[in-house]
Amino acid sequence: MPSPREPSEAATRATTLVRDDAPHRRRLLAFWKHGSATFDLPDTGAVTVGRGRECDVRIDHASVSRKHVRVHLGRHVAVEDLGSSNGTVVGGRPIGKAEIVQVEPGAVVEVGSAMLLVQGGDADRALAAVGDATAPTGDDEPRPSRHGRLTEPPPGPASSRARLDVVVEDAAMERLYRLAQLVAKSTISVILLGETGVGKEVLAETIHRNSARARGPFVRLNCAALPDNLLESELFGYERGAFTGAVAPKPGLLETAHGGTVFLDEVGELPLATQAKLLRVLESGEVTRLGSLKPKSIDVRFLAATNRDLEAIVATNAFRQDVYYRLNGISVHVPPLRERRGEIRALAQLFLRDACRKAGRPEGVLTAAALARLEGHTWPGNVRELRNVVERAALLSQEGAIEPEHVMLGMTGVPQTREPAPPPSTRELRAAGPADERQRIIDALDRCGGNQKEAAKVLGISRRTLVYRLDAYGLPRPRKKT
Repeated sequence: MPSPREPSEAATRATTLVRDDAPHRRRLLAFWKHGSATFDLPDTGAVTVGRGRECDVRIDHASVSRKHVRVHLGRHVAVEDLGSSNGTVVGGRPIGKAEIVQVEPGAVVEVGSAMLLVQGGDADRALAAVGDATAPTGDDEPRPSRHGRLTEPPPGPASSRARLDVVVEDAAMERLYRLAQLVAKSTISVILLGETGVGKEVLAETIHRNSARARGPFVRLNCAALPDNLLESELFGYERGAFTGAVAPKPGLLETAHGGTVFLDEVGELPLATQAKLLRVLESGEVTRLGSLKPKSIDVRFLAATNRDLEAIVATNAFRQDVYYRLNGISVHVPPLRERRGEIRALAQLFLRDACRKAGRPEGVLTAAALARLEGHTWPGNVRELRNVVERAALLSQEGAIEPEHVMLGMTGVPQTREPAPPPSTRELRAAGPADERQRIIDALDRCGGNQKEAAKVLGISRRTLVYRLDAYGLPRPRKKT
């Protein structure tokens, strides 16, 4: 039987998820309204999940049946419905009673209004999320509305009052955001995975705004955007005289985030020396400024994001394993835009409305033909690329309706008559590793005639990040072809 890390009565009240110091141990993470808990799992065998006291994993919530599901453990994770009242849904598909379905990496299995995540263990490092779309939710619980907007709890102070206008119209994204809302209630650290431009930062801010830290600061840091020495001083701060030019003490971003959330974007680019200092913060909750011997206590929650396979980087010793396990309380994968095409229309209309408002002009209109061009594109740069294309189309349309000729796909400035081959899936990229990313950079530079700025846009990253990766992969910095 798995051993709960929370007492059994914790299932009826809000709890704090406890970090596991045995990173290879497989765990079952449970989240439900007003509560969370974690349980150790065996490497093989099966455990039952339900509301009844006889279950191995007990979740005392009305939406969960007395014996809801059985989780089969081994090389893979599989789920079996035990005749639950609300049913069991795997990846959006209801399964039958006694049917056993393997849980693929990133698949969502729904059982009541609780979400269970199987995480850790060498046999299965993939995320298996469990939640319920059929059970009713309380009026005070944030949820995707029928119009595809994520409704949120009452706003915090003025500094946090601007609401995120999040488009959630894809079923997988609805489950993802519902998971994020439940995870937000705990203090666990989260790593957001996904290609560049998919919206990881928006999801991170959503987690912050739905957490108990919503009234505190949300501090962002792009780990690839700063040189190593500047990155360290920005993150940890410094005292007067710590280095040439340090004429006055300055608190670091970790200090300024006290009581709130720190979002480490492109965390895979953190230098090893900075990782070692970050580990001390993660373990002790204390930060020491450069040039100081006295640590300061801070209270922050860490969210991180990357488009790289951190486990592969850890295997090459380019990323510290202990830092990875401290940050990786939960891994959440954000699917690329090409896998949620149903959101392209709503996103395009949102970006068009924003572009027209900024330009001080009436809201534009997307013609059916222009929309068809958008929906037929593969979007290697994902949501970020879509925003750029729509903003450019709004400029070219000169206050008229947006027609296909205004939709400039790619970076040549000429509408494409043939779409490029779709980029590999996230799973394929992870399997291929750094070599595939290196080739994508080469292809993008060749496509853009050596123009680094345009190649970065194609890849959905900043030019500074592109330069960093050129150096990392030993690629020469090309000059723009004339």
